[in-house]
Amino acid sequence: MFVLSILLVIAAVVMYVVARGGERRGLRIGAAGALVVGLFMGIASMVYVVSAYEVGVPVAFGKVGTPMTSGMHVKSPFTNVTTFSTRPVDLNLSDKDVVEVRSSQGGVMYVEVTVKWAVTPSEAVELYKLAGSEDAIQQRLVYPDSREIIRNVFARYTSEQGYTSAREKINTEIGQLIKERLAPRGIAVTTVNLRNVKPSDRLQDQIDRKIQQQQATERATEAARTATAEAERRRIEAEGIAKANRILNDSLTDKVLMNQCIDAYREAAAKNPVYAVPCGGGSGNPLIVDTKKN
Repeated sequence: MFVLSILLVIAAVVMYVVARGGERRGLRIGAAGALVVGLFMGIASMVYVVSAYEVGVPVAFGKVGTPMTSGMHVKSPFTNVTTFSTRPVDLNLSDKDVVEVRSSQGGVMYVEVTVKWAVTPSEAVELYKLAGSEDAIQQRLVYPDSREIIRNVFARYTSEQGYTSAREKINTEIGQLIKERLAPRGIAVTTVNLRNVKPSDRLQDQIDRKIQQQQATERATEAARTATAEAERRRIEAEGIAKANRILNDSLTDKVLMNQCIDAYREAAAKNPVYAVPCGGGSGNPLIVDTKKN
């Protein structure tokens, strides 16, 4: 733009000189117009506006200047400004970028993670020197470091922990390590979300077989526990019956039997006219007879 403004000013001067040689009012008006446009473009080339939620890095003749915050800035016409967004940017490690990890047991899993990061305005110059652009920051810094940390963390856990029981702990650990790695470079990581962990087909078969073995073991343990409890119940029942028989055997003396015989005779005589052989006579057993029958 600055070069174009210089050309317009030169053209305005030429047209003005030519117009002075004769009555050429049109050239004079054209010269004035070109001069105004050239001056306007020259001034515009020295003004740069940084949008909200952005930071600019000025570079003039290979020298990097101080960061430009949002607002209007005056710069040299030969200064180029590279802007970086300070809003959080999502790095989605999924689909073709899904992370293949291995557990401490060697099981293969596929991990989907979202890393939300943003440029620290005060470190924009260093990031420019390291990467050069916002896309390059993600591809050269955030992307490879995040993948490396994810693999290293999963390698410290078993397949079962990575797939089910320790996912929350792993997510926290990954987020902390990524923040610590990227913060010194001027990249603020706000959120790390472990969205999905999918085992490979081979690992899934191993998990299914292990679950089946655990279920079979649990069923066998329960059956053994039930059999033991039933055997114990029967033993206690048998001991109770044996103890009751011993008590009954010890308590059945002749006098007790005679007393029970007399009680039975009394109950029968109260209901029907009977006669009876006295208890203890003959065989010792009472004989109760209804007198209404022959």
